[in-house]
Amino acid sequence: MNKFHWIVRAVLRPVLHPFLPLEVKGVENLPREGAMICPNHCSNWDPIFVFISMPKDYNVRTMAKESLFHVPVLGWVVKKLGGFPVARGDSDIQAIKTAIQTLKNGENLMLFPEGKRVKAEGEVAAKGGAAMIAIRTGATLVPVYVEQEKRLFHRHRVIFGEPYKPTFTGRRGTSEEVQAIADDLLRRAYDLGREG
Repeated sequence: MNKFHWIVRAVLRPVLHPFLPLEVKGVENLPREGAMICPNHCSNWDPIFVFISMPKDYNVRTMAKESLFHVPVLGWVVKKLGGFPVARGDSDIQAIKTAIQTLKNGENLMLFPEGKRVKAEGEVAAKGGAAMIAIRTGATLVPVYVEQEKRLFHRHRVIFGEPYKPTFTGRRGTSEEVQAIADDLLRRAYDLGREG
């Protein structure tokens, strides 16, 4: 267990709760290892909300935008929590290799299928990276919904959906299948918000 995960969750949960209370559902859906945790993304709060909603002893690495690692203190914290950088807008081979190795090692990985913050569902198409990584590693996908509107002193839902394995043909699937898996993953995340 990453003890730093436990410490950060133990500190942040009670500190944030009075101002940004969370209603968490579906924690029992989180596989203990080899899972890709895939939330929708509309705010810088999303990775924090998802992270502190997990069990205190739940290990997860996060693919995070490269610029975070250049911010004093924050960059150190993200790295200490197991985060690793991805250059957005490019095909970052090193980030993909790190993600694949993380899952092959039996660790869990959090990444955002939209690839950036969006204001509303459908603003951008899901990126194929999450689907491609899942196909190559055999990882279990876990869609996650994070409340889109963030307001002080209002409830914010974090809902972990049921884990599943994507289906595809051949060893790596076709490009059409990869995109279809990515689109389905993102749709499942937003559907959780409508259903929950």
